[in-house]
Amino acid sequence: MQRTFLLAKIHNCTLTGANLNYVGSISIDRALLDAAGILPYEQVQVVNVNNGERLITYAIAAPPNSGKIELNGAAARLGVSGDRVIIMTYAQLTSAELENFCPKVVLVDNKNQLLEVRYYDDLLLAQV
Repeated sequence: MQRTFLLAKIHNCTLTGANLNYVGSISIDRALLDAAGILPYEQVQVVNVNNGERLITYAIAAPPNSGKIELNGAAARLGVSGDRVIIMTYAQLTSAELENFCPKVVLVDNKNQLLEVRYYDDLLLAQV
């Protein structure tokens, strides 16, 4: 049996734009995609911290180190520049794959520049 688990997330990044006239998706700085292990065109869930909106779309690579996080197409109606978002991807894992599994968390600064890559269990322990 496979179950669905969080694979990786880019935590608390800032929307830099919303382009209604683009053909859908979310543009994400390529350096952040690489750090999280998210591939171009991979399905992602986007959670807008400012307004509570959630959407599922796919990732498009923006230029590396550009800091760009932009909602495109219909998704552009769900956020504005300056909104804080969390971008997550999931994976189907077997019991055997879960034995040594921990989701990856990409932490960024207020300009969406990579600060560090952590693993979820380490972050939870740091909060205790």
